[in-house]
Amino acid sequence: MRMKARFTARRRTRTASAVLLPALLLAATGCGGAADDPGAAPDAKGSAAPRATATPPAGPATPASPKAAASRLERAALEPGDLDGYQISAQGKNPNAPSGQPQADRKACQPLADVMGDKPDPAARETVNRGLGSQKQVGLAISASVSSYAEADAKRLMDRLRDAVAECGTGFSATVQKQTGSYRDVKPVAYKTGGDENVSWTTTAVAGGVSAQVHLVVVRQGDTVVRLMALNVADAAKKAQLPQEVADKQLEKVRKAG
Repeated sequence: MRMKARFTARRRTRTASAVLLPALLLAATGCGGAADDPGAAPDAKGSAAPRATATPPAGPATPASPKAAASRLERAALEPGDLDGYQISAQGKNPNAPSGQPQADRKACQPLADVMGDKPDPAARETVNRGLGSQKQVGLAISASVSSYAEADAKRLMDRLRDAVAECGTGFSATVQKQTGSYRDVKPVAYKTGGDENVSWTTTAVAGGVSAQVHLVVVRQGDTVVRLMALNVADAAKKAQLPQEVADKQLEKVRKAG
């Protein structure tokens, strides 16, 4: 009975997350690794191979191109084998997730709603997304994206995010494709990265009577913006924190990609 209850709670959290975090989750909740899928076997590079009965995330994929032909963003994006203990997916977003840029109910909070969309904000020229599932922490799902900008636009985004985090501490609601979720207790948190500048905050996402704690980190490296999000899909009440190793590896790849 307890196992069934935990499974039901996890399922509800995943469903709510798909509504609340439309783009950021991508395939993250579909690649929970060994923590979510005891039948998954890690390969030689540390990425889990899903069981044959697993259903892969639907939607258009962002394939990892051969190194010689890959764009700068594709070279900068995380790939299977980059991080031991994480399953990394380049598949499309969660099939239950709506597309587009969410609209906030408060103008001051629109930058925070935008970050939950298909790209960090409308000024992004190109975005490549990845989903990660931790094999180390039960239920930890992470999404990572890299986006190209005009450098001035990238700097403006960071300023707008800082202002929004300061203004929206009491929370806001956001709607995308007629689906609405709310974000409560927006709080800035210190987080060290190797980029030029970063904004880090936590919030509690709520929809359909289900809540999930979320940690977001946005980093600017020159004209490239890295967007990282972590939440626990197995235990909605558990505090989420982006593992430092994920941020470090992602920024390392951005720098190497040029």
